[in-house]
Amino acid sequence: MHVIWDSVSPDGNLAHIEAHGLTADDVERVLWEPDGTDMSRSTGWPVAFGHINDGRLICVVYQRIDDITVMPVTAFEVEE
Repeated sequence: MHVIWDSVSPDGNLAHIEAHGLTADDVERVLWEPDGTDMSRSTGWPVAFGHINDGRLICVVYQRIDDITVMPVTAFEVEE
């Protein structure tokens, strides 16, 4: 899977996840090996859920570009 990151723009997807205390590695870990998947009720975009190295459960909202490429939109911690 190829993950597209916008690390240049202050409004890019990397800035969105960092604002929630997460890293690109956290997000990629969940995208590659999710504990579960679903669809966002508000946007219709796919979401992946999973635990990161420190034990937190996060949700990653992303856009599927093609069969092997995704672009994270945002990610945030989920209360268990």
